[in-house]
Amino acid sequence: MQNTQGELPQICHTYVAADGGADYTSVQAAIDAVPLHNSGDVIIHIRPGVYEERIEVSGDKPWITLAGEGDRPEDTIISFAKYAGMTEENGDITTTFRTATVNVYANHFKAENLSIVNSYDGVSGGGGRQALALYASGEQIQFENCVFRGLQDTVYAKDGSQLYHNCYIEGDVDFIFGGARAVFEQCEIHSINVNPEDTNRGGYIAAPSTPAAQKYGFLFDRCVMTGNNSDNTVFLGRPWHPGSDPMALGNCVFMHCELGSHIREDGWKSHMGGFLSKNARLYEFENKGPGAAAHENRRQLTPEQAQEYTKSRVLGW
Repeated sequence: MQNTQGELPQICHTYVAADGGADYTSVQAAIDAVPLHNSGDVIIHIRPGVYEERIEVSGDKPWITLAGEGDRPEDTIISFAKYAGMTEENGDITTTFRTATVNVYANHFKAENLSIVNSYDGVSGGGGRQALALYASGEQIQFENCVFRGLQDTVYAKDGSQLYHNCYIEGDVDFIFGGARAVFEQCEIHSINVNPEDTNRGGYIAAPSTPAAQKYGFLFDRCVMTGNNSDNTVFLGRPWHPGSDPMALGNCVFMHCELGSHIREDGWKSHMGGFLSKNARLYEFENKGPGAAAHENRRQLTPEQAQEYTKSRVLGW
């Protein structure tokens, strides 16, 4: 395929293998070969292995699917180590939003059965701890049976509409954040303590930055919250106001979820950057497990309100 405007067959299959024996040896090379503004599905099959590369799917390349060919997502890994504060070859200092291993700016993107990892250890290099595994911006983005590993800021669901089904997401601080309309359905959300000797060390799962005019933000539906943290140390989340934007009014709902004992009894961090969580749209509904609670700081939806939070309503498709 040539990287020019044009049409492919309705469904086009290409293959990637790190050790050769396929159409391409890198995932990015297969993406680069997709014609601009293609309107047919392009399925890039990625054979098992570790692909040490950063990936970008530009906005003019919709309808791309990355499909891991292994028996499980851990068999096919896209991994890179980049972090905020890192010095680039040209001398520039890397910002948080330029650290992602996989960058998606296209509509109708899908990834399935693979792992996306930022392997930065949070210590070496002298930079910040922010190191994204995923940067996702676009409509009808889907992840099925995928693994996301990082520390701070693992998954940036920036905007658009995004579905994460049967995925595993790991991190410690604000590791699912952004302003997208995003549904996390039947996922395992795993909080990690990188220093187990510090038993008081906790973290934050979600940091929604939903625009005030946008009705829906993050919906965690039938997810399981796990972690290696001590009991009562991890917040469900806190509202993020990018650049202290007062028009960010985070919306996040945990519904029908199993909450481990690491979840704090007070649920949500009371403030972030001077903005109060009580003024954001942070709710729960019919959660269970040792980390579940209902009180003034952990506002519960009524059954009638909960009916508004469905996958189709949040996503719009």
